[in-house]
Amino acid sequence: MKLSAITLDCADPLELLAFYQQATGLEPHPKSDAEFAGVTTHDRLFIGFQRVDDYQPPSWPGQSAPQQLHLDFDVADLDEAEARLIGLGAGKPDYQPRPEHYRVLTDPAGHPFCIIANL
Repeated sequence: MKLSAITLDCADPLELLAFYQQATGLEPHPKSDAEFAGVTTHDRLFIGFQRVDDYQPPSWPGQSAPQQLHLDFDVADLDEAEARLIGLGAGKPDYQPRPEHYRVLTDPAGHPFCIIANL
């Protein structure tokens, strides 16, 4: 068995496609549309974004709307990556458990993800 896809619920799949494409440099799936979009990694892992009516973003660090999952990305420089991602539309929650090792950010749909210092 091989993991082939991870799919995130959202209100606007094309918005998340643009964010993650710019953030990672990955290629968009050619059949991406307003209902379902995604990017594909170099080893063929698909990260998908599906439109959900009345989407409610997860909360961080609270669990009033559970995050259910999050993505982690290795980066060479935490401060540089954080600034670039915020410039692309990411948010930065106030609560940061270990900011010297990793940062928790949120994508434009509110999904938490981490950038981790690649030591």
